[in-house]
Amino acid sequence: MFVSVTYFIIFAPYNLRITLTYIDLNLKSPRQLSFYLAMEEFVAQNIPQKGDKFFMWQVEPTVIFGRNQIVENEVNLEYCRQHNIRTFRRKSGGGCVYADMSNVMLSYITDTEDVDTIFSRYLHMICETLQAIGLHDVHPSGHNDIMIGERKVSGNAIYHMPGKTIAHGTLLYDTDMEHMLNAITPSKQKLSKHGVESVRQRICLLKDYTNIPFNEIRRLIREHLCDNTITLNNNDIKGIEAIELEYLKTEFIYGK
Repeated sequence: MFVSVTYFIIFAPYNLRITLTYIDLNLKSPRQLSFYLAMEEFVAQNIPQKGDKFFMWQVEPTVIFGRNQIVENEVNLEYCRQHNIRTFRRKSGGGCVYADMSNVMLSYITDTEDVDTIFSRYLHMICETLQAIGLHDVHPSGHNDIMIGERKVSGNAIYHMPGKTIAHGTLLYDTDMEHMLNAITPSKQKLSKHGVESVRQRICLLKDYTNIPFNEIRRLIREHLCDNTITLNNNDIKGIEAIELEYLKTEFIYGK
């Protein structure tokens, strides 16, 4: 049983340094988003090593929407079909997110069940990591966002399963803002009265604040957060694919 959670978090300073185990895959090409959501569950249920786990991933253009959202109200399905943008539902709450190969997706799995504490810890952990690689004025905000100054660079969500908590989110680097604007219906209504430039005033990209290349950003995040690695094998991948089947069901994605 999964419990989707939406919280207002009271952000207190968080100074405890956490070292994580990185979960690695030897994949020749990226999988679709449903695979990585299933991978979170697989890691939570099947990796026995103690301690918190973390991994990063990328996907081809995709819209992911929250557990309780009605897809037709949130996603411009016709635009997505025309531009080969996939659509998936996740088990955490929150709003729609657009992802592509120019942003990093983050997954954090912990044995701790105190959701309030975990979400605060996760957000502060990501903020502290971005600061450590040279970014300034990075801070959590509101429900689940990470900001650089007054502009959003990351959206995050969390959910609980028996004995485990999973937090995940986006980290925008050079995301296609045109697709983001048009694929997600609320973004067009709420963020864009004057087109893409209006969105860019509220959302920022890491490339606007650093000259560090994309792959180097990924390496630095991993190096800063993780002190050891577990590499999944072919049997693990088969286990992930078995969990993934639920995410691919039409009734799960569209509620029909």
